[in-house]
Formats: sequence, C-alpha cells, structure tokens
Amino acid sequence: MTDSNAEDPVADLARHLEATGELPLERSASRVLGEAEAVASDAAAGDLDAETVRERVRTVRDLLGELDEIEHDEARAHVDAALERCADVLEENGSAA
Repeated sequence: MTDSNAEDPVADLARHLEATGELPLERSASRVLGEAEAVASDAAAGDLDAETVRERVRTVRDLLGELDEIEHDEARAHVDAALERCADVLEENGSAA
C-alpha cells in the first residue's frame, strides 16, 4: 500500500487501520486493530496538540507491534503501511523512541 497521503500521515494512518475493519481476521488481531484504529482516529481528529498526537501514534505503533503474523494479504499490507506512517510521523518530529 503506497497510496499514502504525504500531507497528513496521521490521517493516512487512520485510513489504513479503518480499512482492516471489514476484513475477515482472527479475533485477537481484529481486537488489536480495532483498538489501534480508535487511537489513530483520535490522533487524526485535528484537535490535539502535537505532543499528544505523537503519543497516540506511539501507542498505535506499540499496539501493531503486538500483532502476530496476519495471514490476510490485504490486512497485512494495510498494517505495514500503517507502521510506515507511524515511523513517518515519529521521525518527522524527532521522537521515534
């Protein structure tokens, strides 16, 4: 998935996670993705200060790191793209830790 929106990587992050919502996934993966989507959507809402957005993006990155291998190709592509957007946001702001 390389259709990223370079102008708003946080919104792009949320869109990638939202796209996994209707895919047939194992229950625990679906739960983690749903939680990550909610946090990403909150970060993308636009009414948070920059540090809070970075905190939310770090939370999303950590949640996605908990996932076991996702066997659904489309979902895996969206998760990979979401992780790239997390890295973009955190590197852009010098807070990749």
